[in-house]
Amino acid sequence: MPNIAVVDMAGKNVGEITLSDAIFGITPNAVVMHMAVVNYLANQRQGTQSTLTRTEVSGGGKKPWRQKGTGHARQGSTRAPQWRHGGIVHAPKPRDYSYSLNKKVRRLALLSALSDKVLGGNLIVLDELKLDSYKTKTVADCLKAINAGKKALIVLEDNNAFAVKSIANIKGAKSAQVNTINTYDIINADTLVIVKGAVAKLEEVYA
Repeated sequence: MPNIAVVDMAGKNVGEITLSDAIFGITPNAVVMHMAVVNYLANQRQGTQSTLTRTEVSGGGKKPWRQKGTGHARQGSTRAPQWRHGGIVHAPKPRDYSYSLNKKVRRLALLSALSDKVLGGNLIVLDELKLDSYKTKTVADCLKAINAGKKALIVLEDNNAFAVKSIANIKGAKSAQVNTINTYDIINADTLVIVKGAVAKLEEVYA
């Protein structure tokens, strides 16, 4: 079982925690993680793009010249795709890009991402993130003290409004809870910071 040092908000070592092999010690599956990332990005697409086909472009009802005898190629409309102001061939239309992955695949991808952070030394266990008001500077100083890097994902134990709002004000920092954490956010972050209480909840849910 991997052992990780527990640090406080000042970056000082205050203990050690033993992580579950079933969650933080599996062999990362790169293929499954890729599938999860592609799925996440596809589900984020709005799919609102829309352009006009030749049947939808205004004008072009009159034949531009007679069929024969002009020396030009025959044309039926000035709104054909090869004309200026013509319609678009195979025009993109609004569609739904979202799709779902098998539950076991999503679970394996998440556990692989967590284990990959441990293997890479990019997981930090924070003793607690204690805030009694909106303190962006306090959180920013904490992330700097623990060397969280430019992009950090902070997994909170509960929905602490002070922490969530304070983290949201910091460029590159993002917060999540045990029930909202996803593979993309973990991989996208330089460092994964997990509050000690959230580790226990993760092991309870996924072990």
